[in-house]
Amino acid sequence: MNRTTPLYLAVVASLLAVPAAQAAVKIGSVGQTDLSLEGLLQADGNWYSSDQRDLGDDRLRMRRAELVLKGDGPGPLDWTLGWDAKAEKFLDANVRARWQSGDLKHSLRVGQFKQPNSLEELSSTGANDFIAKATATSTYAIGRRLGLGYELGGQRWGISASVFGDELTNGLAEGNGQALRGWWLPNAGAGNTVHLGINHARYDLPADTLRLRARPNADLADVRLIDTGRLPGTDRLATTGVEALWLAGPWKLQAEYFTATGQRQASADFDSHGGYASAVYNLGGHAWSYSGGVPSPPKAGSLAGGLWQLGARYDQLDLDDGAVAGGRQQALTLGVNYWYGAHSKFALNWVKLRSERFDAATGSTLSDDPDILEARIQLHW
Repeated sequence: MNRTTPLYLAVVASLLAVPAAQAAVKIGSVGQTDLSLEGLLQADGNWYSSDQRDLGDDRLRMRRAELVLKGDGPGPLDWTLGWDAKAEKFLDANVRARWQSGDLKHSLRVGQFKQPNSLEELSSTGANDFIAKATATSTYAIGRRLGLGYELGGQRWGISASVFGDELTNGLAEGNGQALRGWWLPNAGAGNTVHLGINHARYDLPADTLRLRARPNADLADVRLIDTGRLPGTDRLATTGVEALWLAGPWKLQAEYFTATGQRQASADFDSHGGYASAVYNLGGHAWSYSGGVPSPPKAGSLAGGLWQLGARYDQLDLDDGAVAGGRQQALTLGVNYWYGAHSKFALNWVKLRSERFDAATGSTLSDDPDILEARIQLHW
């Protein structure tokens, strides 16, 4: 038994003790602060039909084991402290103040939190439509960093800005930077929501070196089929993303496109781009939810017989530019999700990948087109 196994067992035991209607475990109050505990367990399986390169051994592995303690109060304050026992890293760890002036909502946050950039990255990990994030999202999204963030929003729009530094856990993401995101709802009718957004982030690169690479839409794979290699003399990476989302009853159509520039000192800047488009349908006609610039699935715990979802996604990433032959990758993902009750989800994805990369040693372009089958069991509260 490894050192994290007792924690996994404790989390499962706590989960089974939670009433099905609860979204979190309320554990009492201290002074004027109400405390609650949230958790997420994900176990994944990846099975590869490799083409040219061996993607690794077929495997079953714990993907996440997250515990999050939250405090609400006193007054306009709330705080979050999260830890992933599998990755041994901090998650959200911040304090936030919220207030309202007229129709405007304000929020000021300090600590570690998801930076305002990608729509898919900002969506809840437990509510992801597919087992692996789109290749462009996993390559360009910043994720959680220590920083200071401010949000301002009305009924149909919102703006978020932040300044940030390194990730809280030593040895992970580094680099000081800034991020800005804005979103707007041209239509916000019941069962018909249209979201448009734009975001921009830029940050310093550790050791003035850039490297962009991506796994083949499988989080447990050992290799990256596209990879720029190390590009020394690159000061900063600046990424701009555009977002589009349409929620129409049981349908969710979502797309993002990113373009990024590595600003180099003694040679031409390195430009890359990528994006994805996806469609997900809730069998049974159940409508999606939306709040604060981010969508969420229907509350499966209130649905008799659970909730079935069918999804398809196409994504691509291009890391070729001038003399840098990072490669190109496209992927088609077909998936089915089943939400059982309020606290469990089962997912199955099939990925067809196509990639190509110029090999300077042979002077030819190498293609690698594997198939991947992925499965996930998820417990959450």
